[in-house]
Amino acid sequence: MSNESNKHTRSWMERLAALFSSEPKDRESLIELLRESENRNLLDHDALAMIEGALEVSDMQVRDIMVPRVQMVIIKYDSEPRDILSVVVDSGHSRFPVIGDDTDEIMGILLAKDLLYYYASDQQEKFDIKDLMRPAVFVPESKRLNVLLREFRSSRNHMAVVVDEYSCISGLVTIEDVIEEIIGDIEDEHDIEDEEHITPYGRNRYTVSALTPIDEFNDYFKTNLSDDEYDTIGGLILKAFGHVPKRGEFIEFEGFNVKILRADKRRIYLLRMVRLEHQHTEMDTID
Repeated sequence: MSNESNKHTRSWMERLAALFSSEPKDRESLIELLRESENRNLLDHDALAMIEGALEVSDMQVRDIMVPRVQMVIIKYDSEPRDILSVVVDSGHSRFPVIGDDTDEIMGILLAKDLLYYYASDQQEKFDIKDLMRPAVFVPESKRLNVLLREFRSSRNHMAVVVDEYSCISGLVTIEDVIEEIIGDIEDEHDIEDEEHITPYGRNRYTVSALTPIDEFNDYFKTNLSDDEYDTIGGLILKAFGHVPKRGEFIEFEGFNVKILRADKRRIYLLRMVRLEHQHTEMDTID
């Protein structure tokens, strides 16, 4: 290593040591210290966001991020293979709870990839969904996310069914949901593309660019939001919050639950919007 490199490394380490010379007394002061390190270019924005996400996860519970029961994409145990395939293709998901006579009877989890073995076999006329199901894992709403993530990693399981205090099904949670709380939204082929403003996924769930023009939003959702003050949906969300929200903050807005997926100190970029069930029903009736 050259003398110049050694000098640069020492300089960086000295600045970092000086920054941490005053030991933080609690989590809030630690976060302030980390943000100060970002301001001094000792820590980049993405790294800071992940550290903050990891700290927040230890305080969050499964109920904070689970997919509610009414929005679960499920498969009935007596469904025909062609009907199951249709659900898989339409939803874009890879794992599905299999229910019995009602949604409180979870019989197991069906993986989309397991259907490939069925269609590749010569036993299609003997289809029995029980032969393909994996055991379901159940977790309480109150379980801490950091504990759940550790269990996901140790068991190599990627989905858990969430139950309330009465052992009734209240939703489901995946390892991706937990990881997104730490590193931000994980985009795949079903997520929003740069040229698209609104992308649906699952029931009543949408990924929405903050730059979506309000008139485009109104056309898509059959809403009547005003564009007198702002041109984009992001502007209206900022006004609703009353401040520039951080990633992970959420608010109820005009019949939607809105969560910030991507943001920095000055603006928001990406939203996750879940249409409230009663609002959706009313608008379907009007149409």
